Amino acid sequence: MKIIILGGGAAGFFAAIHNKKKHPKSQVMLIEKSNELLAKVKISGGGRCNVTNACFDPKLLTQHYPRGHKELLGPFHTFQPSDTMAWFKQHGVALKTEADNRVFPLSNDSQTIVDCLIKTATEMGITIVTNTTVTHIVKENEMFELSIEKEPLKRCHKLILATGSGRRGHTFAESFGHKIIAPIPSLFTFKIDDRPLHGLSGLAVATTEAWISGQKKQAQKGPLLITHWGMSGPVIIRLSAWQAKTLHESNYQTSLFVNWLPEISGDMIRERMLSMQAMHPKKGITTQSPFSEIPQRLWEYLVHKVKLGKNPGQDTWQNLYPKHIETLAQELAQSTYRVTGKGAFKDEFVTCGGVDLKEINFKTMESKLCPGLHIIGELLNIDGITGGFNFQNAWTTGFLSAE
Repeated sequence: MKIIILGGGAAGFFAAIHNKKKHPKSQVMLIEKSNELLAKVKISGGGRCNVTNACFDPKLLTQHYPRGHKELLGPFHTFQPSDTMAWFKQHGVALKTEADNRVFPLSNDSQTIVDCLIKTATEMGITIVTNTTVTHIVKENEMFELSIEKEPLKRCHKLILATGSGRRGHTFAESFGHKIIAPIPSLFTFKIDDRPLHGLSGLAVATTEAWISGQKKQAQKGPLLITHWGMSGPVIIRLSAWQAKTLHESNYQTSLFVNWLPEISGDMIRERMLSMQAMHPKKGITTQSPFSEIPQRLWEYLVHKVKLGKNPGQDTWQNLYPKHIETLAQELAQSTYRVTGKGAFKDEFVTCGGVDLKEINFKTMESKLCPGLHIIGELLNIDGITGGFNFQNAWTTGFLSAE
């Protein structure tokens, strides 16, 4: 049997390796359009490669995928992060799990993962071809025929598309009747036009809760980072993924709400301020904060933001009226910002969109429309939040393509 995989990324390599293992007598060829293999693996995680996430409950694991969570439940019962970690360890890659459950190679170098995959594929006898452009694919008499730029036609019994989120893979999938959900960005930061906020650039808050207008039920919780253009950090990145479609439809113009003290009730926020007023009446409001959970500079910014009294920067706690306490409590629990656009997220670019999941058999990743055609990785309408989840989708779907 001849098997061809298009795409030399994480999903493509894992598919090639496991197809060769499952069918050792088959001829397996991996074709990459560019001259660089595993390019995204190389740059991910700041060059360290966030291999997976140490979340071993399939049901909990699926909750990290805004698109694809229902479809991935079965696959994660077959091949999940513990299997990924075991596979890399068996192939000589020592791994470490960090405090937030992200898994990296012990070397802290993504080249370790790149070398492992290429070495394993080569030793198994998989043919790896780079700088090769497939221009057209048809299926004739149970065989796929691939037209190659400046090269002879290639034929195979089984074709695996692992081309990522680019247009080329969409075109191939569409040629076999597949519906493509238009790709849109996921995982990005928020641009906010607020100069005083920009002045806090680099300031981080460990625990916040954030949501966009009309989507309180989809609020996300986690660390938030203030930048010179707006807001970033895990809570914002996760929010951008879960609200990717809504944000795209609004042209990235919306209201963002932030609860700076999600672990404290509204009544407790008020009690702390009243206690501060009683114990330190002559202390300045901006200089004496009752909340160690948020940085002093952020507290000063929030006090100025709500414009308490005539001189918010000079007023003392004894000059605060109950209405001022209420206003400040509201600001701490639901601070509002106007999002005016999106920014990039490091070197990683993830999109939601791709091949309609209803058209795929998730036991084998085979197309329901074209026998012998398998579609995996980011070419599918699946995307995860940050933390190694997108790579786990690649490993799992690549593995299943061999079943």
